[in-house]
Amino acid sequence: MRAALPLNGTTSSFASTVVTPGQFAAWARIPFLASGLLVAVGLFVRLSLAESPVFAELLRARSARRLPVLDVLRRCRSNTLRNIQTMEYRKLGSLNVSLVGLGCNNFGWRTDAAGTAAVLDAALDAGINFFDTADVYGGGQSEEFLGKALKGRRQKAIIATKFGMKMGEGRDGARPEYVRAALEASLRRLQVDTIDLYQIHRPDPSTPIADTLQVLNDAVKAGKVREIGCSNFSAEQMRAARSTPGPRYFASVQNDYSLLKRDAEAQVLPECARTGVAFLPYFPLANGLLTGKYRQGRPFPESSRGKDAFGPKVFTPVNIDRVEALIAFSESRGHSLLELAFSWLAARPEISSVIAGAKTRDQVRANSRAASWQLTAAELVGVDRILA
Repeated sequence: MRAALPLNGTTSSFASTVVTPGQFAAWARIPFLASGLLVAVGLFVRLSLAESPVFAELLRARSARRLPVLDVLRRCRSNTLRNIQTMEYRKLGSLNVSLVGLGCNNFGWRTDAAGTAAVLDAALDAGINFFDTADVYGGGQSEEFLGKALKGRRQKAIIATKFGMKMGEGRDGARPEYVRAALEASLRRLQVDTIDLYQIHRPDPSTPIADTLQVLNDAVKAGKVREIGCSNFSAEQMRAARSTPGPRYFASVQNDYSLLKRDAEAQVLPECARTGVAFLPYFPLANGLLTGKYRQGRPFPESSRGKDAFGPKVFTPVNIDRVEALIAFSESRGHSLLELAFSWLAARPEISSVIAGAKTRDQVRANSRAASWQLTAAELVGVDRILA
């Protein structure tokens, strides 16, 4: 078979090429081979990413709407990269921590070892590297479950834990001998050689802060701790700590702070701005009230924070009214209340990581994406007006 038509009025070497029946048959098979290759790739990716919820969701969409395999792969890649690439990291002393952190107080309490591992997997996949626990959470099981879940991937995590709350008779406070014992116990439960951020959980008025800081500095020198921090400290107590010989001082302070709890703005946050101490807000979602699942006139979900001991203190009629106004504010701008709660905190440069707990993979994924709303100055003023 010979092609005889000239191209653009000239003789083309290709146009005059003789195509044998065998060559024609080989070329005709190319589309079928390509189709088979795409099917093979699709099956490989399905098997490789079978545990990926993003991929599973897209496969369901493909089945329902007959999306092409390449479209599924393209969307899966896009969703996965967006989750990882949009995570912001900030400085906490010498550490680089994810703007959204994971509070581990549910581990060993509301979440068992298997559930902890599932939440940790989702957090790491979402770009979260900062995990905050305490020896007292779950009676020590939070540290145990966290250490077990991170086995073999320690380098991917920044581990923060705390000491000082009552663990048993004579096992509390910030006395040097107790701090040494508590540190060794935490290292053992976490199965690590070094804790990235070791924090005093609350002030101990019976122990001079200089004594506590001395033993913490010794732990840093010994390589057992990278940075030291405090929690539930006032600005005055922070200044008292900085007046000690050091040489290392608290790199962070972790206090209660959210849209509905703003006491830290009076003195602690200005002190952080002045000294460069990182602020870590706990209860950023006001015990769950700022998730958006608690609405006016609707019963609280069973086994929720609204029904436990925190409920009556936080879930007040005034706060419920505020939540409704904040939901309307967020939705009018194309965002959710959860996004407002995280992004409002992230707008403060003093804040290094917003620590929120999660009991499920879906919760930690939602949290990981919630700090991306870049609030304008006008929007921040609007929030203040609602909360005034």
